[in-house]
Amino acid sequence: MSDEAQLKALRNRIDSIDEKIMELISERAACAQTVAHVKQKSLPEGTKPVFYRPEREAWVLKHIMELNKGPLDNEEMARLFREIMSACLALEEPLRVAYLGPEGTFTQAAAIKHFGHSVISVPMAAIDEIFREVAAGAVQFGVVPVENSTEGAINHTLDSFLEHDMVICGEVELRIHHHLLIGENTKTDKISRVYSHAQSLAQCRKWLDAHYPNVERVAVSSNADAARRVKGEWNSAAIAGDMACELYGLSKIAEKIEDRPDNSTRFLIIGSQSVPPTGDDKTSIIVSMRNKPGALHSLLQPFHTNGIDLSRIETRPSRSGKWTYVFFIDFFGHHADPLIKDVLEKINDESVALKVLGSYPKAVL
Repeated sequence: MSDEAQLKALRNRIDSIDEKIMELISERAACAQTVAHVKQKSLPEGTKPVFYRPEREAWVLKHIMELNKGPLDNEEMARLFREIMSACLALEEPLRVAYLGPEGTFTQAAAIKHFGHSVISVPMAAIDEIFREVAAGAVQFGVVPVENSTEGAINHTLDSFLEHDMVICGEVELRIHHHLLIGENTKTDKISRVYSHAQSLAQCRKWLDAHYPNVERVAVSSNADAARRVKGEWNSAAIAGDMACELYGLSKIAEKIEDRPDNSTRFLIIGSQSVPPTGDDKTSIIVSMRNKPGALHSLLQPFHTNGIDLSRIETRPSRSGKWTYVFFIDFFGHHADPLIKDVLEKINDESVALKVLGSYPKAVL
């Protein structure tokens, strides 16, 4: 068989496979519609069913990754199924998800990574506004940044948890790659100003010191705002990611300029629904302790005694008094687990106040 004939046969086979894939996706979508009908029928009139189940979606993605035999890697396969589930869920009920805007931010990228492209993403001007939108029921979920591997905790998010009663329903981790972007009118030898978010400027500090030591660094509200500004200027550049680059039609003159190649940001999914255990969960709590010697030891001792692994602990000033603090703690396990219940009971006995923000599946992608 000639090369041309072999290629034709392979293309015909691919076309046949594509048709089968389309039929199976359509069959899955029809099943999703039936699920929506069954859920609605089983509830009292006027009651709204819960269509999005974080624990179910986490299980499906992990199961797909376990079954995958290649040649696509596990994450690529899971991302494909993420989009299929997103489209099918939109047939049941289109989700509205608030994120820190404007369009093109890393927070929007995190929202799409977690929920897929079929959600209705709603940009908000500030983190506190995301909490308010979720609390008001204007959106089902919100996506907020909580910590960066280079710059640490996002204090605005931690403070918002003190002011609002929200449930953490999930988490998503996003590798952050920064690029130096210019517009079509930019004169590269005349760049005198670089726009970006303050954290992004900090994450690229060494690179800027080496390549643009005399250029003014201007902090703006978001990387997407930086990209938007550059589009209309001839003497400026922006530090932003791929999404902002594509959205505003910019060009990259330097890629992946972050000082640390493992630069990542963790985002939390906030909502109003509690999530059942999956067997691979995290729990987040806020604790206020009495101001006395050994308070921190008393707080941490139950975790040590029960062999519970902490993943993060942060402090923030308390709203209740000067020089008093609250602890934000993330640890592995679900609040319904017997060992975790025992830990929380012991902490509650020693603390002034304990607030469980939520238990949720560990990030899959």
